[in-house]
Amino acid sequence: QVQLVESGGGLVQAGGSLRLSCAASERAFNTYPMGWFRQAPGKQREFVAKVGWFSSSTSYADSVKGRFTMSRDIAKNTVFLQMNSLKPEDTAVYYCAARRMRVVVGTSPGDYDTWGQGTQVTVSS
Repeated sequence: QVQLVESGGGLVQAGGSLRLSCAASERAFNTYPMGWFRQAPGKQREFVAKVGWFSSSTSYADSVKGRFTMSRDIAKNTVFLQMNSLKPEDTAVYYCAARRMRVVVGTSPGDYDTWGQGTQVTVSS
């Protein structure tokens, strides 16, 4: 089973940047669709970004479009989430996720079957 480990979270001022990493335990990860989600206290887990298995095409939630960039490094079995122009409302635990099939996935957490433990991102105003 693919295991995912996130890192890179922390405390940053509004307008700042962070880069999250998600390292996978197997090279098979490189053939799976991947996503980033986040969950703030008292709120449901929400979609942030995803990348397809068959290409490097990405898509983003409207709330982060133009500020966040998702990428994958096949050589390192790692996906990244570059977050710029951070806002206090971006504060949440961020999770990476994978679907262990070569399929097109959507933006629902239920579309993914493997999750990391999460990393906290806090943006101060």
